[in-house]
Amino acid sequence: MRIPGLGNAADNPKHAVPGDDPEHHPRARDGRAPNVMRIGEWVPMRQHRDEEEVDFAIVGTGAGGGTLACRLAERGFSVVALDAGPYFRPLEDFASDESHQSKLYWTDERIVDGDNPLQMGSNNSGKAVGGSTVHYAMVALRFRPEWFKARTLMGYGADWPIDWREMWHYYDQVEDDLKISGPVSYPWGPHRPRYRRRAHEINAAAKVLARGAEAMGVGWTPTPLATVSAPHGDAPPCVYRGFCTLGCSTNAKQSVLVSYLPRALKAGAEIRDLAMVGRIETRNGRATGVHYHREGRWRFQRAKNVVVAGYAIETPRLLLNSANQEFPDGLANSSGLVGRNLMVQGNQAVWGIFDEEIRSYKGPPSLAISEHWNYDDKGHGPFAKDFFGGYSYMSQGPLPQLWANTQASARGLWGEALVAEMQRYNHVAGLKVVSEYMPQARNRVTLSDVTDQYGLPVARITYSWCDNDKAMNRHALKFLREALVAAGGREVWDQGDDTCHLNGTARMGDDPRSSVVNADCRSWDIPNLWICDGSVFPTVGGVNPSLTIQAIALRTADRISASRR
Repeated sequence: MRIPGLGNAADNPKHAVPGDDPEHHPRARDGRAPNVMRIGEWVPMRQHRDEEEVDFAIVGTGAGGGTLACRLAERGFSVVALDAGPYFRPLEDFASDESHQSKLYWTDERIVDGDNPLQMGSNNSGKAVGGSTVHYAMVALRFRPEWFKARTLMGYGADWPIDWREMWHYYDQVEDDLKISGPVSYPWGPHRPRYRRRAHEINAAAKVLARGAEAMGVGWTPTPLATVSAPHGDAPPCVYRGFCTLGCSTNAKQSVLVSYLPRALKAGAEIRDLAMVGRIETRNGRATGVHYHREGRWRFQRAKNVVVAGYAIETPRLLLNSANQEFPDGLANSSGLVGRNLMVQGNQAVWGIFDEEIRSYKGPPSLAISEHWNYDDKGHGPFAKDFFGGYSYMSQGPLPQLWANTQASARGLWGEALVAEMQRYNHVAGLKVVSEYMPQARNRVTLSDVTDQYGLPVARITYSWCDNDKAMNRHALKFLREALVAAGGREVWDQGDDTCHLNGTARMGDDPRSSVVNADCRSWDIPNLWICDGSVFPTVGGVNPSLTIQAIALRTADRISASRR
């Protein structure tokens, strides 16, 4: 779209606009925002004054906040969505360089402790408009229906206050919005409609998974992915360049940045990049707006409603840091559960050498998947399950720098030994789990005495495995090891301590004494404060969480619209 006075792509080469440095100067301002689908172009953006009371101030523009902002704007609400990260143009700002693309990660200081301290940064959170979806692996999976009543039906964790049939309706909508590419018939769970795009062709690494699964007598399928396998609007089909987890420079990936946020802008939402929210203001039991830092100063945006969608670390950090005389223990925290029940998912892997060339970096990293152990609750023979929950496992495609770092950190290789191992990089294949760790109150996010560049307390993240988590790790590594050997792998070794995907810390429920928000993601304590991200999960499941976060966001928007009526 041409905007008067700004020209088009030919008139606006990269950095033609003075100060067009997305990491240091906001791009969404002066009535315009970047057109993320076209080089050098802009789209009009509605703007609000700080003193103007908008319907919704949304903190975060990732899977939860960005999706919610779109649906609320399309329902006619005035929306300001704030994000601490830059507003990137993928076609211009993303490079095929692993070190350079670390700019997508939330690498601000965080303190970790516990028996099993978490690795933070690239594997767990993003700092950009679009959130972690800008660098996620695009795996788009539905929760198993029984997981929504895990305590009642399966004897562990906690029940969700949402019925799976309702979630299935919203999964349909998200899959349609993102044009998910997947198999004609998905092998596990209730019947679902065909995916909107054909499945991607599997690469050699995915064929390793397939051989191993068939040898072990379990099912497998091409992975449903949020990257298009056929042209969609301005998005070309995936070209299998392999940099998916470092930012897609072709826009085949249907991240929130290129899917929901352009719609949100068109519907009248305002997006503010490089806007770090530090505190939510309350008065007489209600939220009145947010204090945020942008362009070198603190500002205050008034709002009738506030939504926190900063994911499972920044969400409790903000709520706890917003403590005041009225809410001395932090906002939405009458239950004492804000920050508690932090859940991650296991990300253990096995790796091996193959005689043939694999070149697993060619294509999206997880082109084949098995959910067998999410749906077989008892196991059989040497693989009888001695734990609650389950796991999926997928093929892998690590890029060279990540692979070298893995060799150094997981195996202690360095110098000549590391160089020798890297010579075999093209012959490596791996299988990696996404497994369901248990919610534990002792795993939590609190505020430390250390402060960041904004003067805000840094999050302290305490995490330890329980016996159930350890039993699941043992089962998964044993099974994957045998599957990889059966597929032809040799010199197989384990990567036993990796984790991924942060959830919990502000769980939803039916009882204000045992949850932070209700089924609509509305705070029990403050009626105009909402939480809409992975922090509301009561249990984490054995699949990637992004599709469920986005389904919850659409449902929350519908519930808000219904309450207005």
